[in-house]
Amino acid sequence: MCEDDHGIGRRALFVTGAAAALTLGSVSFPSEAADAAADHETKTVRGTLPTGSPDFVYLPVEVPDGVREIKVSYTYEKPSVPAGTAGNALDIGIFDQRGTELGGKGFRGWSGGARTEFFIRADDATPGYIPGPVREGTWYIALGPYTVAPQGLPYEITITLTYGEPGATVKPKYPPTRAKGRGRAWYRGDCHLHSWYSDGRRTPAEIAALAREAGLDFINTSEHNTHAAHAHWADVAGDDLLVLLGEEVTTRNGHVVALGTDPGTFIDWRYRARDNRFGKYAREIRRSGGLVVPAHPHATCIGCNWKFGFGEADVVEVWNGPYGPDDEVSLADWDGMLVASVREGRGWIPAMGNSDAHRPPDPVGTPQTVVLADDLTREAIQEGLKAGRSYVAESKSVSLSFTASGPKGEHAGIGGRLKVDRDDPVTIRLEVTGAPRCTARFVTDQGVLHTSPVLPVSGSGTVEWRTTAQYAAYVRAELRHEAAVAPLPGALAAFTNPIFLGR
Repeated sequence: MCEDDHGIGRRALFVTGAAAALTLGSVSFPSEAADAAADHETKTVRGTLPTGSPDFVYLPVEVPDGVREIKVSYTYEKPSVPAGTAGNALDIGIFDQRGTELGGKGFRGWSGGARTEFFIRADDATPGYIPGPVREGTWYIALGPYTVAPQGLPYEITITLTYGEPGATVKPKYPPTRAKGRGRAWYRGDCHLHSWYSDGRRTPAEIAALAREAGLDFINTSEHNTHAAHAHWADVAGDDLLVLLGEEVTTRNGHVVALGTDPGTFIDWRYRARDNRFGKYAREIRRSGGLVVPAHPHATCIGCNWKFGFGEADVVEVWNGPYGPDDEVSLADWDGMLVASVREGRGWIPAMGNSDAHRPPDPVGTPQTVVLADDLTREAIQEGLKAGRSYVAESKSVSLSFTASGPKGEHAGIGGRLKVDRDDPVTIRLEVTGAPRCTARFVTDQGVLHTSPVLPVSGSGTVEWRTTAQYAAYVRAELRHEAAVAPLPGALAAFTNPIFLGR
């Protein structure tokens, strides 16, 4: 074993546009090592990252010919810090000989802070990493100093190269883009889920079983900053469960779910809002057949708060996991965007909800988005979501029907427009099942204009309200549990996308 010390004096800083990254001195393995008696060689490097380090630090590794497997492990110190001060957190991943340029041609995997070691070879790789040949050239271990303590971040990285004939390269198998649907119908889905292919603790099979139990018809894979899971869902998809493929693009200024991209699509995440690059990668998501969905925009975790704006969003995740204060803020923010859209005469962004389940006891399908789609296919589900023909429910127990009708038989449903004159009488009707002791509220661009009596313990009921397009430019419905403390609103049991009124 060889050791090296990567002190700050040996670093080199390179800048690409507005994004900076730190490149350390390279680690070299002699090319003649493949002919030596030993079948592997290990090197360990140590260094310390100071506060104010760039978002990404690259450690070049010179990989000779004849390598069968590369294995990397790392540790770092976590000194005590004063209350309210961020301690050390160091993420890790790797790029191959094709380089680290934005766009990810050389991307071979990312595990964030979920693992302390990983390996890659032609026939297999650690979850979160991409199997394939370990080719000769300069590889780059990518470090992400998420937070750095005032004392600095001392790290140790161990690289082991194993020599020999490579195994057979695995051909990926992907799930189908169609399941056995019911024609045009309401389909239930959860599009923000994590398995052990990023920082989750469940296998795809376990997630699929929980999805079926939750009454879901479709799910979307969304691992943090890697597409490594795409090739591991085919065996758990079926006629009764459509599995869409995606990624949670986890930047330092917010997370976005790439929903339903083409198999094998990788979307880069190495930029901040100030770098003016998000639009490029949002368009890449769409070119790959996916939807752009800002996730938990008001979450309080470090780096989670959404700072890219909503100009590129196809849908916004308003409800994430068990309903909480950050979801209430997201819902209010989204409603404000609806108000602006009708007043300015521009397009609107539909809302959805997902569980963001990572591990037990996180429930899959709480909440779930119920979308009206022409069939249970990738394209039909995406079209329904993008059109806003959907509502969000806390579980499979809650079902809604929400409509608006005019004086001449005009009719519109969720996400639609009821074309009536400004003074025409409009009847808003909400039919509910599975929401015992909940209250229905009709929310408009003028605020909450109607609140129903509490629904019976059976959870079923019908709420009607009459209005005009002059009085309400749109109407959406909320079902809320009884408030624990008045006058705060109760947690959501369900909410709908709006119905717009007027010509």
